[in-house]
Amino acid sequence: MRIADINTVDLEQLHALSIGVGWPHRADDWQFVRELGKGVVALDEVDRVLGSAMWFAYGEDFATIGLVITSPRLQARGAGQWLMDHVLTEIPQHNLGLNSTRAAKRLYHSLDFTTEAVVSQCQGEAFSPAPAETPPGAELRALDIADLAAITALDKEAFGADRTALLARILPSSSGLGLIRDGQIEAFSFCRRFGRGHVIGPVAASSDADAIAVIRPHVAEHAGKFLRLDTREKSGAFSDFLSQCGLSVFDTVTTMSRGRPWLAVRERRHAATPKIYALAGHALG
Repeated sequence: MRIADINTVDLEQLHALSIGVGWPHRADDWQFVRELGKGVVALDEVDRVLGSAMWFAYGEDFATIGLVITSPRLQARGAGQWLMDHVLTEIPQHNLGLNSTRAAKRLYHSLDFTTEAVVSQCQGEAFSPAPAETPPGAELRALDIADLAAITALDKEAFGADRTALLARILPSSSGLGLIRDGQIEAFSFCRRFGRGHVIGPVAASSDADAIAVIRPHVAEHAGKFLRLDTREKSGAFSDFLSQCGLSVFDTVTTMSRGRPWLAVRERRHAATPKIYALAGHALG
């Protein structure tokens, strides 16, 4: 086996790799993440792609790791450890986050990653939600590139790191909605093509009511179609809304960090501080 840059292989090879482990990524989804991050692949002697790993830098001191895949025949032979060892030597950021499958948790614990929270992968054929009033004093409107600075500032407060590059890439390729109060964006959501249908995320808001308000139109638009949303919300109005709309928990992954805690920073702040209600993706955070 040898390591190569992920940009040197065909998208169809990456697509075949993810299909082999039951992940829903299309070739276009792989291209989307390749434009946002860096990564490596493991090649055999005839240049077949048998493994991958990517990382996404957000500012100077934080990065997420994702798309860590090894083909089934290599999973018990240390290929995941080999790929992660290579990735960790390439990342200058000291603070790291990832979302681990059940199978990979032992590996990440051995690399000093600490468990923080559970992410629920909520998906299914969406039901059209009941009509509802926009929260008092607020209005919904579509987002465009002129909103990037405001969205980035809100996202940085909710996420804990600067994701300008990610949001600049998501804006033109997604349907985006903002909740506006007194001329300020106080919540936002995006919905884009992914996997078997569409995914809602990222979503940032300061309350369940605001988060529901910015995702309700996306759910209504895709009623009767496959829809997905990844969230750390375990209970409450937001979680209940997802269930009512047919987005039941299909699987879970575990948010883990190395260096400073990723999520605990927000826990110590005021309850009205915005938080991430829906991930941009398991790899993207």
